Amino acid sequence: MTEANFQDETAAKAAESGANATESFLERSRAASGNSHVDQSRVSHLAGRAIQALNDIVIEEKVTYQEYNALKSWLIKVGEEGEWPLFLDVWLEHSVEEVASEHRKGSKGTIEGPYYVPNAPEHAWDGTISMREDEPGTPLLFSGQVRAVDGTPLAGARIELWHADDLGFYSQFAPGLPEWNLRGVFSASDEGRFAFNTVLPAPYQIPTEGACGVLIIAAGWHAWRPAHLHLKVSAPGYELITTQLYFPGDAHNEDDIASAVKPELLLDPKPRADSAGQVTVYDFTLDPV
Repeated sequence: MTEANFQDETAAKAAESGANATESFLERSRAASGNSHVDQSRVSHLAGRAIQALNDIVIEEKVTYQEYNALKSWLIKVGEEGEWPLFLDVWLEHSVEEVASEHRKGSKGTIEGPYYVPNAPEHAWDGTISMREDEPGTPLLFSGQVRAVDGTPLAGARIELWHADDLGFYSQFAPGLPEWNLRGVFSASDEGRFAFNTVLPAPYQIPTEGACGVLIIAAGWHAWRPAHLHLKVSAPGYELITTQLYFPGDAHNEDDIASAVKPELLLDPKPRADSAGQVTVYDFTLDPV
């Protein structure tokens, strides 16, 4: 990586990342709009409960007009800077995911987060993810098998992978990175196997110079997420799993700001015997639709 590329990448700003995350989410929402519908009675029930809960907090905590106006100003700032995807994905999505997957008997999932982009480049089951020729970081060989809950290998299963680079930045959300850097879709073999090459991601702080950062600083929280790989694993006739996989020893596995780490999602990387870097194995089990 050149010094110029390093300077470009590390110049990523919360407002730019927020705008990109908002546009990405809205684009996918528009594409799925014909298939999505929320029952009016559920809207009334859930919105009513949320509004009542906020009013209860105001009464119980004796919220002042000064505090109320500070909240109103902050909410406006979140919208202006496009940080609603970041706010919701960091502090609310983990509960939504828990409800959505509580019936599953297969592999554990967790939050998608704000940095997913569909239609990444496709690769063979034993390929290498899209990356720069001089991609910094420790090489990682990630392998495993996709099976049904009854143990049947799922030939041709799709494994979507995306993650931050060695500096903790995501392509399409930080300047200076190639469009599809460290993003790819892999098709499993006839035995449901995959074995692809990437690099170890870095832990990172969610953007803190924007509205979400104002909340973090005001509350005295930290902004760190542990290093992780994002994956979506799917096969026809089976439920898609959206998950993140983590690395042992990370200082923030226990206090992830997004509350997304689960014991079942920890990897077990080891030094590669045949070359530099590390190797890890993780299998996925999918539930039938």
